[in-house]
Amino acid sequence: MEGFWIVKESLMKKRKIYIAAPLFSEGERAFNERLDAILRDCGHETFLPQREGGCVADLPEIIEGMPKRKYLFQLDCAHMDWCDTLLFLFDGRVPDEGACFELGYCYARGKQCIGYKTDARSFINGFDNVMLHGAPQIVLHNEQELRAFFAQE
Repeated sequence: MEGFWIVKESLMKKRKIYIAAPLFSEGERAFNERLDAILRDCGHETFLPQREGGCVADLPEIIEGMPKRKYLFQLDCAHMDWCDTLLFLFDGRVPDEGACFELGYCYARGKQCIGYKTDARSFINGFDNVMLHGAPQIVLHNEQELRAFFAQE
């Protein structure tokens, strides 16, 4: 886990977790659903934007009387306010722009931010952007670590 510092903590209560991840390809959505299932299996509530709001390309132009992009932005912001924990997916050549915004939003509001990175690619010499790297309290690297961290005791 070179480049990452570990914080061991026990999550003894049911968490409300916002999953911040890319959702534009079939593979990304399937991966997100897998993470969501693990978190729910651990006894937590989740908000998965692809499930709750959908993919912007697949939605009608107007939802509940407003442009779809504004609707999705407001929906996501309301759920970032709802959550107490954000799971930020680092995977990809660079992290997803929307997920980066979600990480910053939740960090600024004092939410617990947890990173998840299974991808060996990085920004510079094995590290990701320092502004992204500083927000998560811990970065987990596989499903076993994810389950262990979020397991209810």
